[in-house]
Amino acid sequence: MATQTKPTEHRSLVPARMDRLPWSRFHWLIVVGLGFSWILDGLEVQIVAANGYAQTLGMDAAEVGLAGTFYLLGQVFGALFFGRLADRLGRKNLFLVSLAVYLVGSAIAGLSFAPWFFYLWRFVAGAGIGGEYAAINSAIDEIIPAKYRGRVDIAINGTYWGGAALGAVASSVFLNTDLFAQDVGWRLSFLIGPILGLALIYLRRHIPESSRWQMTHGREEEAERGVDAIEERIRAEGKKIEDVDASKAITVREIGRVPFLTIAKVLFKEYPRRTFVGVTMMVTQSFLYNAIFFTYALVLENFYDTPPATASQYFIAFALGNLAGALLLGRLFDTWGRRRMLFGTYVLAGLILLVSAFLFRAGTLDATTHTIFWCASFFFASAGASAAYLTVSEIFPLELRSQVISYVFSIGQLVGAAAPALYGSLIGDGTDREPLFWGYVLGSCVMMAGGVICGIFGVSAAGRSLEDITSPLSLIEEAEAGVTPDDGPGGDDGGKGGSGPRRT
Repeated sequence: MATQTKPTEHRSLVPARMDRLPWSRFHWLIVVGLGFSWILDGLEVQIVAANGYAQTLGMDAAEVGLAGTFYLLGQVFGALFFGRLADRLGRKNLFLVSLAVYLVGSAIAGLSFAPWFFYLWRFVAGAGIGGEYAAINSAIDEIIPAKYRGRVDIAINGTYWGGAALGAVASSVFLNTDLFAQDVGWRLSFLIGPILGLALIYLRRHIPESSRWQMTHGREEEAERGVDAIEERIRAEGKKIEDVDASKAITVREIGRVPFLTIAKVLFKEYPRRTFVGVTMMVTQSFLYNAIFFTYALVLENFYDTPPATASQYFIAFALGNLAGALLLGRLFDTWGRRRMLFGTYVLAGLILLVSAFLFRAGTLDATTHTIFWCASFFFASAGASAAYLTVSEIFPLELRSQVISYVFSIGQLVGAAAPALYGSLIGDGTDREPLFWGYVLGSCVMMAGGVICGIFGVSAAGRSLEDITSPLSLIEEAEAGVTPDDGPGGDDGGKGGSGPRRT
């Protein structure tokens, strides 16, 4: 009879060592190498929203909205597929593969000759970006020290708007028929992302695997060597690294593939409130963002007679306002706390959009003032939406991190995927403002409801180690002590926030 091998057990200081590191050039490598994905996503969304391809492919407003929907559905598929693989095979393997998938999908979409062909390759490009969301959010939060995790994650997610601004500039150039033929310019714009992505693949080859992931997958020696190498790089910069108290070591047991039944138990039995908060954040921000950004050009063109190239120019200010929100407000999520900031950013974004809805219906806005209201609303919404990805990544066990991100992200995108087509039909030919007014009211109410829920059930996470927020499934010591998880609604105002040991 074959004997069953006992899972490897070991004590590890990897989390404590990673969290006490000072900021360094290594961390900037992580920010640039991994964070660039959001720039590519923003670039893609903006180029598609500019709808320079619509006339060539014979697409009306509803079909343009449908192009956005196919891209979002691709993100759902990619997040689910690559997210589970990232937990099994490692973060690095998947953030290289998912980027390659995006490069192929986006480049071929630029060769489209019919709407169905365009939809197909937009789906493929979305699948690559969806995989990026799952693998990269996990890697970033597992590598960046706890002290900086909130602001860095929010800033990285916020760089989406840097990509959107780049896309707006590119669209204003490539859609200018004085410079490029109408059937050529939009195709060239679809090559920008793949060209940038090729350079990014080279850069990512130098980014190490997550030592936290290695620690829980029986690769402790590799994990320790990885942290040794990082510390050596930082010391070479002349920076001092503090010693680590041996009492901060944790004992973990190697685990294999986590069955879906265990995942369901974690999500719905052990941490139901966290799951509720995560899904709420993703659904509300995804619906609002997809509704506005995939159709903003249609609003400017159909209601304010703005030419496509000029509409892209308006969006530059719009995108930069979003980027500023993530960069300027991100630090407050580490100082004021997650719960307060999520409540404030979501609610303020919804209120400003609601005011603009009534002014839009009254006909008192023009293209400039409407854009100003969008800028003000999404200055707050961008920080809140970025924090949604941060929060979901923080509040679930390490072994499930990529998968849970993919599940919650997918639910949000499935709901949000309906928004471009819905709002495209509400816009129509621009002769009736009433349908779009009610669409804006709906979006603002959805966002404010998300803020209230986050304010009530938010989890304490600012400045805390990931293992303190939620212990790994593979943790041994506390689990064997018989302590059960605390999933109360405590927040950054002093509550425990649901951290607790896990059963192995």
